[in-house]
Amino acid sequence: MSLFALFYMLCAYLLGSISSAILICRVAGLPDPRQNGSHNPGATNVLRIGGRWSALAVLIIDILKGMIPVWAGYYLGLTQFELGMVALGACLGHIFPIFFQFKGGKGVATAFGAIAP
Repeated sequence: MSLFALFYMLCAYLLGSISSAILICRVAGLPDPRQNGSHNPGATNVLRIGGRWSALAVLIIDILKGMIPVWAGYYLGLTQFELGMVALGACLGHIFPIFFQFKGGKGVATAFGAIAP
């Protein structure tokens, strides 16, 4: 695995660590999803506390967090193995985000986005 691929995987992890549920709730003036509903920062919990449009925004952003790094990595010429590691990095970032004490969502939407390209 090249040094560039390792760096790119770290970048995918950091992108995955950005919690769209928490950001959307803050922007929309909704309560923190980690403190309400199921206490899970994901689209389903945002649906419970904020409605379908907020949940749809969270779902789309979570899918894109997995899709964009893999898609871009493909065009950057990464090997299939390296693309898999980038996808894994994005998913691990969503599940164990460094910005939120390693407590994140389940990673279903991000994993779907990572395998879609």
